[in-house]
Amino acid sequence: MASANTYRLSCSIPGHEMDVRGLAAAVYPDGAFVSVSRDRTGRVWVPNSSPNRGFTEMHCMNGHTNFVSCVCVIAPNDMHPRGLIATGGNDHNICVFSLDRPDPMYVLKGHKNTVCTLSAGKFGTLLSGSWDTTAKVWLNDKCMMTLQGHTAAVWAVVILPEQGLMLTGSADKTIKLWKAGRCERTFTGHEDCIRGLAVINDQEFFSCSNDASIRRWTVTGDCVQVYHGHTNYIYSLAVFPNGQDFVSTGEDRTVRIWKKGECAQTIRLPAQSVWCCCVLPNGDIVVGASDGIIRVFTESDERVASAEDLQAFEDELSKATIDPKTGDLGDIKLEDLPGREHLDEPGRRDGQTRLIKDGQKVEAYQWSVSDGRWVKIGDVVGGSSQSASSRIMYEGKEYDFVFTIDVNEGGPSMKLPYNITDDPWLAAHNFLQKNDLSPMFLDQVANFIIENTKGHTLGPAQAGASDPFTGSGRYIPGALDSREGFGADPFTGSGRYIPGSGPSATAPVGVADPFTGGSAYSSAALQQPATNIYFPKTDAVTFEQANATQILAKLKELNGGAPEDKKLPEDVVGKLERLLLSVCDLRSKEQPTEEQIAILWKTTHWPEDIVFPVLDILRLAVRHPVVNASLCNETEGIQFCNHLLSLMAPQGRPANQMLALRTLCNCFSGPLGRSLLMSQRETVMSQATELKSVCNKNIHIALATLVLNYAGSLHGLPDLEGKAQCLSMASTILEVVQDKEAIFRLLVALGTTITGDSTAKDLAQSLGVKSQIAKYSSVSDPAKVGECCRLVLNELQ
Repeated sequence: MASANTYRLSCSIPGHEMDVRGLAAAVYPDGAFVSVSRDRTGRVWVPNSSPNRGFTEMHCMNGHTNFVSCVCVIAPNDMHPRGLIATGGNDHNICVFSLDRPDPMYVLKGHKNTVCTLSAGKFGTLLSGSWDTTAKVWLNDKCMMTLQGHTAAVWAVVILPEQGLMLTGSADKTIKLWKAGRCERTFTGHEDCIRGLAVINDQEFFSCSNDASIRRWTVTGDCVQVYHGHTNYIYSLAVFPNGQDFVSTGEDRTVRIWKKGECAQTIRLPAQSVWCCCVLPNGDIVVGASDGIIRVFTESDERVASAEDLQAFEDELSKATIDPKTGDLGDIKLEDLPGREHLDEPGRRDGQTRLIKDGQKVEAYQWSVSDGRWVKIGDVVGGSSQSASSRIMYEGKEYDFVFTIDVNEGGPSMKLPYNITDDPWLAAHNFLQKNDLSPMFLDQVANFIIENTKGHTLGPAQAGASDPFTGSGRYIPGALDSREGFGADPFTGSGRYIPGSGPSATAPVGVADPFTGGSAYSSAALQQPATNIYFPKTDAVTFEQANATQILAKLKELNGGAPEDKKLPEDVVGKLERLLLSVCDLRSKEQPTEEQIAILWKTTHWPEDIVFPVLDILRLAVRHPVVNASLCNETEGIQFCNHLLSLMAPQGRPANQMLALRTLCNCFSGPLGRSLLMSQRETVMSQATELKSVCNKNIHIALATLVLNYAGSLHGLPDLEGKAQCLSMASTILEVVQDKEAIFRLLVALGTTITGDSTAKDLAQSLGVKSQIAKYSSVSDPAKVGECCRLVLNELQ
């Protein structure tokens, strides 16, 4: 064993392309472990046969359509003697794998948001926790029960070994003990989100939190010990085979080993976030971090890395930059720091940090008991900006400013060069990309630049406000958009009838879009708008544009070739024509009749290849109060909604999908229509989201509008589940959508959902909305996308 039983690097495994978010010791083969990553894969690693020569990837698992967040191993049984592997992801699913194939044996669906934690129990029981505020109990491929009671994301779950007890830890700062689906006890004491749980025995467990503390509890409700040492969020815990000592990881770049109730060793990593850890049966520690590298640490001399690899790790660590504001370095005054001679004095404990000055630099060193020396862990960089009195040379170029940027939550301090002619948002975006920092810091960095350039940022004054949904720059369904390469509707051919196109009888005229006129946005001047004209958007956004002449012409053409049992008599077509004309102008004194509405409803059941002009009449008609009340009432509404959903089937015709979606959006214009869609929210939103993969601009815009109308209906209501659905749907669609109008409406939906609701903001943060939308903050065409995006980012501060 190494001197003083300290852990040293055994090997580094650069197998994943993005953050390693979950680890678990495998049952088979011996000494193996499983990792999962934001790169959407899970991987099984087996120890190499030769001593201390690392691990080799044995198996790669694919099945998630988004980031993989967590993993656990299901114990072997007669059917699966090597056990199974369960992974949870941002696609809301749990995939269950065997070691025999790369794709899932089966997929567990039921959660409405990211599955962020998993725990396996006896007899194939699986417990999952999600950002949807619930935990679910699964047996094989069935959900047996849902545990409801937390008011925020369930970040951590564990199944206790005896008594059928389960534990859940949440962002609501509480831990709950469950038995047979009932909450038996709630544990309080942590001051921030619970991020991890670990079983000690059937009577005790550990918890860790964003409050930088670890607590030891009894199942009877007593907190018997609190451990302090970390200086930032603590993400994971793992217990050693002796059942008492444990390891923890966190946002302060450290792995900490705890023995006999004390922090016995601190290992710093050259990565910002140390997300996860597990302990192998031989006592080695496996750690996953934000740099995508898995590192294994050992106490055994036989498994310690080579001298070359140890030196390479030390060199990598020494090149890191450390933010003094992370909390563990204290206030730094250069003139008070000792010089390099201070390193001649030995440290008092393993992991002790010492700062020394070397000229005008501050260096940080950590005492290594095993090596008996101080090991450099990085340069300490302050947060003040450099003088802009003269041009500054940086990496071979001159700049007006060279800032030192301090990123919160454990981020390193780094240099950011900037010229006053640069776009601050683009400069911030490029800086974050270059330094592999999270896009969530975009607002913070850009605002830092703006504040420290002392008014040098250029840009026009904010133009007058107008409704971005009805102004001259608004989306017109089916209209030619030369910038995007879209022309006539692809379903009916160029120059022919285009569903939803043409002038609107009710569209306002003379309303200019403030972002596309003479005072349009300049690429060199991204400025925050003085007022928020975008959200919350609580009135329904509808599809009103229509060309009644073209719709009727297509209806008559298709009626002529319709099957005999579906063909409409001439007088019936005439009644549909009068209905269409009366609903195109909602100010018309002519009211739709029950007979006309009945004919319209019957005709919507035409064959799918000819029904689209009827659906176009339907989406216009449902805006009329009489038609809305007739089709969306309690008696007829469910049947009406189900018929629209049937037309939206993924294998259906895109024209019908688009018009069914537009009809649903237009239903929100009436109280009964809104009530109907709110009552059917889960089904409608779930099925609509499946259309995101259809490569069609008009469908994406209709999907975005549906989310927006739901967000508007939920605004001001204490309906967290509904808002979570809106955030999740918007986030899911944003992954594939390209059209700027669709992106804009999704941004407005996000803003509407989070405005005035701190819980919804927290949920949006958990979903990673900041990093997802940050790239749109610099969009200038149309300018409303960039403007709205920056307002949403500000709301998420």
